[in-house]
Amino acid sequence: MAESLPTGVRLAPGGAPPGRAGDARREDAYRRPRRRAGDALRTYRMVAAMWIRSTMTYRASFALALVTSFCVTFFDFVVILLMFGQVRGLGGFSFAEVAFLYGTAGTAFGIADLTLGSLQRMGRRIRDGSLDVFLLRPAPLLAQVAADQFALRRLGRVLQGLMVLVWSLVLLRDEVAWSWAKVLMVPGMVACGAVIFMAVMVLGASAVFWLQDGAEVTNSFTYGGNTLLQYPPTVFAQDLVKGVVFVVPLAFVNWLPALYVLGRPAPAGVPSWTAFAAPLVALGCCGVAGLAWRAGIRSYRSTGS
Repeated sequence: MAESLPTGVRLAPGGAPPGRAGDARREDAYRRPRRRAGDALRTYRMVAAMWIRSTMTYRASFALALVTSFCVTFFDFVVILLMFGQVRGLGGFSFAEVAFLYGTAGTAFGIADLTLGSLQRMGRRIRDGSLDVFLLRPAPLLAQVAADQFALRRLGRVLQGLMVLVWSLVLLRDEVAWSWAKVLMVPGMVACGAVIFMAVMVLGASAVFWLQDGAEVTNSFTYGGNTLLQYPPTVFAQDLVKGVVFVVPLAFVNWLPALYVLGRPAPAGVPSWTAFAAPLVALGCCGVAGLAWRAGIRSYRSTGS
């Protein structure tokens, strides 16, 4: 083989010409992120499927837990129903418009809670040292922790939010000047909102590596953010609205896209084009969450002896 090479060309350590070796390394570097993502999805699917099979062993118990989850989350919407029994509008928004906000926020958060709700146990895992068991396994840590004890009963929250969302769209069919952009905005805002909530959950789980018990802080941005987004931005102070736009971008979950769908102006000081920025914001949140998670893992030193 060496005789067939041009004069002055040496073999790479692996036995291939330098150009081919470099191409192989570049190709491997290109495939590595995709391989890691595939491994993470495969791990999550396998662990979640194991817990789902365990849950479905007791189907009556699962059905009761699912109905309970549905009813408990529906009580939040009952508050809105009772409120509109006394008033005709809330912050200038009709019942159908508030139901639309509730449905989009509830569905997005329900998907995130169903997918990554198990991250709430990170603080306890770090304190009792059970996180070390996941670190010993040759599988992505985040996928293992997120899928462990997968609670299928949380599907009740998703179904409840989706039911209210469909109901609100039926009520708004004649009130909104629908276009293809607005039609596509509805599923897009739910998907992007779910990703933003997931990123916030990962950020909260990452902070636990240093705070050790920061679950309540995380819940204030996840469960608290979900409750905040169920009501019109006009009932809150402008400083709070700007805070969830420019600091913790929860407004991109549904406020800003929903205002575009409903044909309402953006809040004061917020550009109108931000209604279309949810995908970019979701991508940026994922990047920040990924960096925070990796930094938290590097700082982890177990519980000691």
